Amino acid sequence: MTTLDESYARCRELNKRYGTTYYWSTYALPRVKRHHVWALYAFCRHADDIVDDLGPVDVEVREKALTDFGDRFFDDLDAGHSDDAVLKAVVHTVRAFDIDPDCFARFLRSMAMDLTVTSYATWDDLLGYMDGSAAVIGEMMLPILEPLTPDAVAPARDLGDAFQLTNFLRDVAEDLDRGRVYLPQEDLDRFGADPARRTVDGPWRELMAFEIDRARGLYRSADRGVAMLPPTSARCIQAARTLYSEILDRIETAGYDVFTHRATVPTWRKATLAGRMMVPRRG
Repeated sequence: MTTLDESYARCRELNKRYGTTYYWSTYALPRVKRHHVWALYAFCRHADDIVDDLGPVDVEVREKALTDFGDRFFDDLDAGHSDDAVLKAVVHTVRAFDIDPDCFARFLRSMAMDLTVTSYATWDDLLGYMDGSAAVIGEMMLPILEPLTPDAVAPARDLGDAFQLTNFLRDVAEDLDRGRVYLPQEDLDRFGADPARRTVDGPWRELMAFEIDRARGLYRSADRGVAMLPPTSARCIQAARTLYSEILDRIETAGYDVFTHRATVPTWRKATLAGRMMVPRRG
């Protein structure tokens, strides 16, 4: 049987392997809180893997696997414990910080959308998807971060959306390979851009400049929430915000070429910034 420590260790491994920006940023948190963030990341990663990396299987198989995963999580949450290698830590974290279970239901609904929805007509349509895939992550995190005011919810949601839009811009080619486009069709039409051409032409550069400006607007809106957090939490969020927004800089440096070059922030940069923001170890 998996122990709680082993479950948190598994969550840490998943975060370190697949979410390095978030992982390094957690080191700005007190040690007694880091593993809870790892647990939330692992939950999201596990669901995402069911949708995208289950192998060459039919949509119905993925849909059932995702439903089964969600059902097990909510059953284990009601029971107060889990024997699953990942969910054991997740259930412990959710109950320890009284995180609203509806956040996880909304997240799973957006993951289910990825099984059948391949594009979004408008920015508002995309925001509907991002409510569950991104903004809600900010809501999940807040109880762990212990904000000083309830007003922190809106900036937390904006930061989740900023991270997600940054991902969409970085991963255009990867998403195309999966048959999806996460750029609003109204924007593509406005600029005459077509990601399917996988060509960095004038319309594509104009589109990317517009979307990057939109993402930076979300980051600026999210910045007002940093002052609503205690210093130990603010350091973690500031580290993640700084590192993730640098992806946008690297997209620009590459001339908006997200087809032949994946914009990434090097590990040494992540580790250096996290080291500067680390707080004295506790616990």
